[in-house]
Amino acid sequence: MALYLIIAVFGLIIGSFLNVCIYRIPRNMSVIMPSSRCPACNKPIKAWDNIPVLSYILLGGKCRYCKKEISLKYPLVEALNAFLYVALLWRYGPEWYFFLYCALISALIVITFIDLDFQIIPDRITLVGIPVGFLAGSLFLPDPFARASVLGVKASIIGFLAGGGFFYIIAVLSKGGMGGGDIKLMAMVGALMGWKSVFLTTFLGSLVGSVVGIFLIIFRGKGRKAKIPFGPFLAFGTLITLFFGQEIMTWYLH
Repeated sequence: MALYLIIAVFGLIIGSFLNVCIYRIPRNMSVIMPSSRCPACNKPIKAWDNIPVLSYILLGGKCRYCKKEISLKYPLVEALNAFLYVALLWRYGPEWYFFLYCALISALIVITFIDLDFQIIPDRITLVGIPVGFLAGSLFLPDPFARASVLGVKASIIGFLAGGGFFYIIAVLSKGGMGGGDIKLMAMVGALMGWKSVFLTTFLGSLVGSVVGIFLIIFRGKGRKAKIPFGPFLAFGTLITLFFGQEIMTWYLH
């Protein structure tokens, strides 16, 4: 139980940094300097006002200085990151590759919220994630569908080609309907988790995306040609594959 608590606190702290990334990366700002500031009044946020989730509650969701409301997105990101870290510990146990998967989860959270707001998936994440995925998938990480064995060089390369190649073909055929960020994201996922993960992630992301798209058309008046970012659905599919890929594949095959 103590380990779960430690990981939860660790997840909250990293989640606070993810908020910085979500705000600054699409604006081409440094994620290191300057220190955290209120987006409305630009006043530096004191350390005691920057405690994940707790400070938001104590401040009543408002800036201490200008009283401007703080977006609920900030504590949501922190709590979501902590929850997924704890869930990952429950799923995989305290394995030595635990923190590599934590990095993947946090990257997917940042990608999701940036894509929702700006309809972009930053190269600063995926172009770093692809070589890291090659290295980790080839040498360290287990195959999500056969955890007793390391994914391996061959599977990592095939996963990269399957993810990037498949989505590149879709982008060409759809004449711009699929963005370059989605291509790089799936190349990263393929390098990190293998080709089977690419196809399960794609299926799950497309399924959920279709349901959400239909809902928006029927209940929110969105047109059929309205742009809906696909990155969040691919991130969702990747998470489901990471946590339950082996069980889903076993159920399907039987």
